[in-house]
Amino acid sequence: MVTDSDDAPPTESPIRSELRRVPSLVVVNTGDGKGKSTAAFGIALRALGREWRVRVIQFLKSGDWKTGEEEMLTRLGAEWWSAGDGFTWDSTDMESSKQLAIVAWRSAAETLRTGSHELLVLDEITYAMTWGWISTDEVVDAISNRAPTVSVVLTGRNAPGAIVDIADTVTTMVDTKHAYHAGIAAKRGIDY
Repeated sequence: MVTDSDDAPPTESPIRSELRRVPSLVVVNTGDGKGKSTAAFGIALRALGREWRVRVIQFLKSGDWKTGEEEMLTRLGAEWWSAGDGFTWDSTDMESSKQLAIVAWRSAAETLRTGSHELLVLDEITYAMTWGWISTDEVVDAISNRAPTVSVVLTGRNAPGAIVDIADTVTTMVDTKHAYHAGIAAKRGIDY
């Protein structure tokens, strides 16, 4: 269906002449909408297509989850670690859940320091920061002082302001409508 619109297609290139290349970027996907992790895994797929070494660390999901993205990205060569123990509301030992996040962060910090991978995806790390499980200042410092060739993608709701400040690209996903709100369960192949 064609509708009347005041918007016309652009006729001038938006590419700026002063653009420069950088060795790495920091990307943050935050907000209450769906797609934060999915977008991060899209970047991981793109990086693997460029023969980058890719590492994914999931701060909340456990190794019990068998997701389509893990299946395909590991097949393509990504290193994957589901370091958490699942939904916090299912946890019987929140201190243990916190300790798992701390161990995951220490490993992530080592990856940032050594530059062993060109892309590091820190999936759902914002929760560990906002809950006080890991220090936001420490994360900011490690990312700010990372090996120059390590790009980083951080996901999760409520990204701390200090993380947003050091990021090169920040996208906020907005929950306009979600099947879950209509009583529809997560769909294999769409949601996991």
